[in-house]
Amino acid sequence: MPNAPRLRTAAVTATVVLLSALLAGCSDDSKDEDLSAQKLDWKDCPAPSAAEGGGDAPSPLPNGGQWQCATLKAPLDWAEPKGDTIGIALIRAKASGDASKRIGSLVFNFGGPGGSGVTTLPSFGEDYAKLRTRYDLVSFDPRGVGRSAPVKCESDQQLDAYFQQDGTPDDAGESAELLDNTKEFNAACEKNSKKVVPHVRTTDAARDMDLMRQVLGDDKLYYFGISYGTELGGVYAHLFPKKVGRAVFDAVVDPTQDSEQGSLGQAEGFQLALDNFAEDCTSKTTDCPVGDTAQDVKDRIAKLLKDLDSKPIPGVFPRQLTQTAATNGIAQALYSKDFWPYLTEGLEQAYDGDGKVLMALSDSMNGRSENGEYSNITAANIAINCADDKPRYSPAYVQQKLPEFRAASPLFGDFLAWGMISCTDWAVAGAADHPDVSAPGAAPILVVGNTGDPATPYEGAKKMVDALGKGVGVELTYKGQGHGAYDSKNKCVQTAVNGYLLDGKVPAAGTVCS
Repeated sequence: MPNAPRLRTAAVTATVVLLSALLAGCSDDSKDEDLSAQKLDWKDCPAPSAAEGGGDAPSPLPNGGQWQCATLKAPLDWAEPKGDTIGIALIRAKASGDASKRIGSLVFNFGGPGGSGVTTLPSFGEDYAKLRTRYDLVSFDPRGVGRSAPVKCESDQQLDAYFQQDGTPDDAGESAELLDNTKEFNAACEKNSKKVVPHVRTTDAARDMDLMRQVLGDDKLYYFGISYGTELGGVYAHLFPKKVGRAVFDAVVDPTQDSEQGSLGQAEGFQLALDNFAEDCTSKTTDCPVGDTAQDVKDRIAKLLKDLDSKPIPGVFPRQLTQTAATNGIAQALYSKDFWPYLTEGLEQAYDGDGKVLMALSDSMNGRSENGEYSNITAANIAINCADDKPRYSPAYVQQKLPEFRAASPLFGDFLAWGMISCTDWAVAGAADHPDVSAPGAAPILVVGNTGDPATPYEGAKKMVDALGKGVGVELTYKGQGHGAYDSKNKCVQTAVNGYLLDGKVPAAGTVCS
């Protein structure tokens, strides 16, 4: 969260191996090839690459089937569709039901930007078993991410230092150091990924999805977008309104905001989630171990972070838990109510001088595995955001805005304000102030907002509905906690979403689930 643009959902792996993979991912063998006619070579999935986060190959499906992986060939530059190509990594689970009732492929994007769909979809496979009865479940690593021509910036060792830096400078010297570190990181991205970074805009990924739709054999794109995936879906709908099939947007990005407004909205959203965590902890029948009242919980957290600014405590050996890492860890735990017990445990330990749990949460947000390798989620997140977002902010401008951010969130305001300098001196100009998602003539899109969402505040759902245009966006409200609604397992939400995707039943606009 600190020192990065908006984390619309939910860091960076190493050295020559990834650079070699990146360069090998671009070829010029398609100059006379119709890419929409290519045939995908589906095979059992390998273990995730380091850039995807590492780990084991996906487990067999509950019915004994296997996850399958393939690579889609796409233009590096959509302005030159007959030029060099890159590979887009795909994963699928074939439909489990009656073949005569199969609708097509349901394409997922889980957000970020920068998250690997190839590694994420299997981890949620059981949640989508109902949808799999009539769809092949498909996801992908968007360009710049994971196995799809990954953006590479700094080494694992450099990233350990990057994520330990002071993300909330208190004086001119600390401010200059933060800016220097940002420029150094951005220069490394340009040096190591020069060929790819100009071509990772959301519009490029949307065009990849339409090519994917054609190669998968579908007349329309059936789509489930979560967090940043809602922005990607909105951009797709704008570019290809007549190709939109049944689509669901969950945890909705406000498409009307520029990057500053988005950061300010996240400050308010994470503060709301922290308020809700504190209220929940202190309202239980047993004593809350991290505070006597909700305000006491927040005051103790604020004191912890202030103390860590000058005196870090032991974290995951040999690293120390700094103020930046602790704030990251707290933010990560607020993405889901299921993580609140880990936050309570992490705070208890930190008050006793042990920062392991909060640092483990921070590592999870930054894409750091236990062996010290980073996925490329932060590199891709910054590259995509900076390619999309036109504004560039200076430290002086951030200083002017600090009071507004602090008013939005005493705890997270400074971090999200200073994160706005992440695109300073980025090698590629940003495309626009905010994405265009107007989609006149598109099929209905179900837009699901969660009132307690920290990362994509609830108000964004209504803004998305309005921006899509009359007769397109259909809003559904979930009165809950955490980032997103469908995976909360709320029966009302899942019934509405499944009803639309499986049977084409559009719920009444304004439906509320609680």
